[in-house]
Amino acid sequence: MVHRSFSDVALAGLYDVLNPWGPSDDFYLGLVQSAQSVLDVGCGTGALLARARERGHEGRLCGLDPAAAMLVRARDRAPGIEWVLGDFRSHRWQGAFDLVVMTGHAFQELLGDDELHSCLRGVREALAEGGRFVFETRNPGARAWESWTPERVREVPDGDGGVVSIRHEARTPVRGDRVSYVSTVEAPGWERPAVTQGTLRFLGPDRLSGFLAGAGLDVIEQYGDWGRGPLTPASPEIITVAAAAG
Repeated sequence: MVHRSFSDVALAGLYDVLNPWGPSDDFYLGLVQSAQSVLDVGCGTGALLARARERGHEGRLCGLDPAAAMLVRARDRAPGIEWVLGDFRSHRWQGAFDLVVMTGHAFQELLGDDELHSCLRGVREALAEGGRFVFETRNPGARAWESWTPERVREVPDGDGGVVSIRHEARTPVRGDRVSYVSTVEAPGWERPAVTQGTLRFLGPDRLSGFLAGAGLDVIEQYGDWGRGPLTPASPEIITVAAAAG
């Protein structure tokens, strides 16, 4: 689960431990490798673009993120990539990218309609002719938040012989399409756990299409999982490929 609390230096240092490379990263890496110029919105610690460069991508790679602590790690990892601090309210591009991606469920951090419209307009402006915007959001039909309970603790090795644990607790009742939650992270050497609060927005396919259309984007394809399976009411993900309308 991605949250702006990772702007905290200590939590940013654990981001890659808590979010190891997986099927979603493989999905996006294939897309990045086939595009000449790529903008990663909400790039975090830069794992995706850094891997693409390691795999031989020679085109333009640009990462955009509002969390300075995350970009410090991204710059250390791949100093030759463009790492930009901010969002579409502070940076705009005109027809500069063949591919814009938004990974790690970062799309769900866009809580307000105005914030969502601003981001999507920025994406639309950044796309070159024939470009694609690809992102994912958890499918509200799968009701993932029902499994966010205190007794479900995930433990992962920290690489130094210790174990980091994280648990999420959804706040009820759920208010409309927004789910608030509390995350607790415990790591070796910390005097006390790090407790953060957040909210995610769950939009279904129809509403996603409406917001995209309002920004001049059309849905080209949608998948329900990282194997490109069909989108069903119970699919865990809504993985969307969009392009400029018309």
